[in-house]
Amino acid sequence: QVQVVESGGGLVQPGGSLRLSCSASGGGFSLYHMHWYRQAPGKQRELVATIRNSAITNYDDSVKGRFFIGRDNAKNWVYLQMDDLKPEDTAVYFCNAEVPRSWGGSDDFWGQGTQVTVSS
Repeated sequence: QVQVVESGGGLVQPGGSLRLSCSASGGGFSLYHMHWYRQAPGKQRELVATIRNSAITNYDDSVKGRFFIGRDNAKNWVYLQMDDLKPEDTAVYFCNAEVPRSWGGSDDFWGQGTQVTVSS
């Protein structure tokens, strides 16, 4: 089973920055698609950013230009750099590892979440 652990959340003022970190176990990390999701109270979990095994990235419109996702396959590590944070970014952020399987499907493994609070 793939173990996923994220960290780096905290309390930040509007306009501030945070960097979230995520590690995922497994010798096949370079094949994983990695995603950051977030879930605010009373709202559905939403996809924030993706970095595919090809290194292609995608972002939700709400964070484009402010958030940046990257990975280091040698370290089994992915990050989410969050700049110009807004109160609307307040949520629990989850790292997700999408692990391709030989039959063509994939399995998803989730971290425990890390709280990001943006407030004055």
